[in-house]
Amino acid sequence: MTFQEVEAARDRIKGAVYYSPCPRSIPLSEITGMEIFCKLDNLQRTGSFKERGARNALVQLPAEQQRRGVIAASAGNHAQALAYQGKLLGIPATVVMPKFAPLIKVDTCQKLGATVVLHGEDFGEAKARGYELAKEQGLTYIDGYDDPAIIAGQGTVGLEILEQVPDAEAVIVPVGGGGLLAGVALAVKTLRPDVKIIAVEAENVASFFAAEKAGRPTRITLHPTLADGLAIPQVGANAFAVAHPLVDRIVTVTEDQIATAILRIVELEKGVVEGAAATPLAACLSGKLNELVGRKCVLLFCGGNIDPNMLSRVIERGLVADGRLSRFAAVISDRPGGLANLTTQIASAGASIKQVIHDRAFAGSDVSAVQVICTVETRNREHLAEVHSQLKSHGITTSDSW
Repeated sequence: MTFQEVEAARDRIKGAVYYSPCPRSIPLSEITGMEIFCKLDNLQRTGSFKERGARNALVQLPAEQQRRGVIAASAGNHAQALAYQGKLLGIPATVVMPKFAPLIKVDTCQKLGATVVLHGEDFGEAKARGYELAKEQGLTYIDGYDDPAIIAGQGTVGLEILEQVPDAEAVIVPVGGGGLLAGVALAVKTLRPDVKIIAVEAENVASFFAAEKAGRPTRITLHPTLADGLAIPQVGANAFAVAHPLVDRIVTVTEDQIATAILRIVELEKGVVEGAAATPLAACLSGKLNELVGRKCVLLFCGGNIDPNMLSRVIERGLVADGRLSRFAAVISDRPGGLANLTTQIASAGASIKQVIHDRAFAGSDVSAVQVICTVETRNREHLAEVHSQLKSHGITTSDSW
């Protein structure tokens, strides 16, 4: 891979891929202590950066291969990008998705005209099936993160970032298979070697971290993650070879940190991103990047394709991680006025009751008492502690929140 290939890719995709904005975020800057800029590739037509590489790879195919069509395995974003750009170019596309792929991504691919095959429990199994179908049907397989043309196309993000934030001091990039990281790192480090490249992974699917530790791509066991777009069992060989010498630091983030980051983006940026795209902010909020406080940092919001049903659950999980939504058990009198006293004390502490469930069977040996499971909304963890203190001062025993 060379920087010249990234520059050539920019010319090939011009006019077919959205030149996404990279505005400064005042609220995210305030909560992180950094000067935050957000590269909004979640605003691409198909909702992710993947269109860049897909377009660059497709336009370089020989005419006969374009006529026959292409195939790829993807958790969703590469599939959508290939389907959309293939449709624009008149190239048939088949995509193999794991069975767990978000329904919104499956539906979008089908609406874009792609043939969708659901196969396997994870990306690795879907990819193996993709290669089988490519051989059987004479299709060209386009790897979503390790094809050199894909890596070069993704690198155009880095060129745009330096045009939009020429004095950037760090670029924070999500990493799954490594194609985006490799392309961005190559572009940025060629033009501005002093800019820090920070790779961020979900700790449940940290394939790049494993490769760094082993010195080569190595297969890992995947665990469930909100960042499904990063769930790749082994980082790409080409991507790793390019990115390895250029990345300054790797950071992993937890599922709760990802959920909280998604919540922050919804509340403060009024934006919707998928789990993978929230990992850069999660890293900034984790306390692991304190050396970047006060510096100009670009967060790459790589995609916005999150299932609406998942989004609602993620927001609730973020509220729980934030200490703003909690559940605890309280033992109260089962006589008239017992429940009223409980709700009065919660209200007097300034909390909002979302749900109350009576549990008489497991309340203990005192038949005059009842256990009540309360779900309450509070401002933060300190406020929740005040609620517990208020109840205790009025003789109401509570369990720890969960």
